[in-house]
Amino acid sequence: TARSLGLPLGAMRAALVVVLALATGAAVAQTGLIAFVGLAAPHLVRSVVKTTHARLIVLSALMGGLLLMAADLLARWLIAPQELPVGVLTAVLGGSYLLWLMHRRGARSGVA
Repeated sequence: TARSLGLPLGAMRAALVVVLALATGAAVAQTGLIAFVGLAAPHLVRSVVKTTHARLIVLSALMGGLLLMAADLLARWLIAPQELPVGVLTAVLGGSYLLWLMHRRGARSGVA
């Protein structure tokens, strides 16, 4: 429909990707590196359980809390008696998970 209306789809897609990347970066910059948990938790829930959107919100909140608790425990344990900042751990784990997720979806759709 958009193409039939004469909209430049390639340019619009590129602009939307840039805008969404900037918005995500701004959200992470404002809330800190722990924001990766909020980005990764719904994807983890969807990959484990097929559910409705209403239950997805509740399960994502529970998964986010579980992920933060696990990251905090791991951050305290890794270099004990010192403590690793939990934001660093969530950024490394969350960022690598989201990159893997994007790579997996790209490979599934035929885009390399």
